Amino acid sequence: MSVRHTGVTAGPAGLEPCGQPDHPDCGIRDVLDRVGDKWSVLVIVELANGTRRFRQLQRAIDGISQRMLTLTVRRLERDGLVMRTVYPTVPAQVDYRLTVTGTSLTHLVKALADWSLEHRDAIAQARRAYDAQHPDNEIR
Repeated sequence: MSVRHTGVTAGPAGLEPCGQPDHPDCGIRDVLDRVGDKWSVLVIVELANGTRRFRQLQRAIDGISQRMLTLTVRRLERDGLVMRTVYPTVPAQVDYRLTVTGTSLTHLVKALADWSLEHRDAIAQARRAYDAQHPDNEIR
């Protein structure tokens, strides 16, 4: 599938199972550990629009604490998705930008965002129907 592919596929994708004896680990768990949390995705989305300083990121990502943003950008830097640049000024200036690998991830994040927008109403409707049938459920 190309980056520009926007067609809807009726059936499921041909995915190989992970964690099976004949297919022990396809690497998806490692990736999901990194980009599966909401803060990493939001940092990637913000950096897709260009280089940002720490405070710019913090202001742009509603609800993220300074500590959580620090941990998130460190993890993304460790994984080679974000590059941190420190400038020799007083006080030191630091900015963050996506690496080539991080930039390549933005296409997948955009596809996921597009999918979520396209299916938002259907998911909300399914949740309402489920909640009506299961009023004592604690999933909410």
